[in-house]
Amino acid sequence: MEVVQLERLTRHPSVITGADRLQDSAEAYLGGKRIGLLTNPTGITTHFRSTIDVCAGVSSAQLTALFACEHGIRGERQAGVYFEDEPDPGLGITVFSLYGTHRAPTAEMLESLDAVVFDIQDLGVRFYTYLTTLVYTMQACAKAGKELIVLDRPNPLGGRTVEGGVLRDGYQSMVGVWQVPFRTGMTIGEFAKLVNDQSEPKCRLTVVPLEGWTRDMEFPETGQPWIMPSPNMPTMDTVRVYSGTCLFEGTNLSEGRGTTKPFEMIGAPWLDGKATAEAMNRHGLPGVVFHPVYFTPMFSKHKGELCGGVQVHVTDRAEYRAVRTGLYLLKQVQDLHADHFEWLPPYKEGSKPFIDLLTGNDRVRLTLHESSAERITDDWDREAAEWSKTREAYLIYE
Repeated sequence: MEVVQLERLTRHPSVITGADRLQDSAEAYLGGKRIGLLTNPTGITTHFRSTIDVCAGVSSAQLTALFACEHGIRGERQAGVYFEDEPDPGLGITVFSLYGTHRAPTAEMLESLDAVVFDIQDLGVRFYTYLTTLVYTMQACAKAGKELIVLDRPNPLGGRTVEGGVLRDGYQSMVGVWQVPFRTGMTIGEFAKLVNDQSEPKCRLTVVPLEGWTRDMEFPETGQPWIMPSPNMPTMDTVRVYSGTCLFEGTNLSEGRGTTKPFEMIGAPWLDGKATAEAMNRHGLPGVVFHPVYFTPMFSKHKGELCGGVQVHVTDRAEYRAVRTGLYLLKQVQDLHADHFEWLPPYKEGSKPFIDLLTGNDRVRLTLHESSAERITDDWDREAAEWSKTREAYLIYE
């Protein structure tokens, strides 16, 4: 009965993922190997079969370890919640945490493996931590002489738009470790190719490519099911605004965590939503309008407090620029509420303020109050355009 129900749910997607291709050719990719799998709930085939089950079902291979990044292998943990190794109750093997004591696989974790498989839906956004986990895993595999097999997945925002400034040296952290813009416009497999080529030593990298994906496609056009890659990324509406409104994580405003519209709403108990929305709409930014809202976060910043705020409504996906919009909104809130607005201090002694880690340098924090969002985002656009010349060599899809 369960199989019949799944068949009934199954679409005929226009895009075949790396996980689908692995399932169809598992012996070719995994045969005879001892493998570890780094995944989360997004690691499924078109037919909703877990990549864990795919790898465990290869008779000539041995799945001996699982690896979990931020939010856990089941996706149940909130942002920033550290955790340690734990047993997998179904397979009886260890789930090694890469978001606790260790941020990368250790030599001991990799010792009994021939290859690590990576299958996670990413957003193509620098400060979404899965990119950093991939980089750390690539470096560990290179050092240990292990193969890394990346199962490619679509960039949910498409592959044309590149936005935001490039990370500066000295500002590496879990929310940005490679010198790329906010939005790369790359798939996870393309990003892996770029990182590997720019690294020394290099790992033995295999990218299992997509079939049918083109750079003009947003995720809904792929025909693939949307599985939340993290608890606060429930829908494509969230994904579209995230690379801009995530900047509010570095401030004393709520970015909507603890509500049903994370990153679509920002606010604080002292924020005048009506004045902020009206001021933002006067900017005439393309593809977006702003609406005043009230909300009470159930957790995270301003938990249990009534917040005034604004909601970001994307009206034209092709014209909308999330990063530019996010910085304009940040500047507007700072100007209208200068007596209340604050940058969050570093999370620990010796670290940099979180806004610096998100933006990749200290310019926004030090100069936004006296500068303009237009000037900064214009400079970011120039950086992104220059960096885009570098990425061309690593693009797999047209």
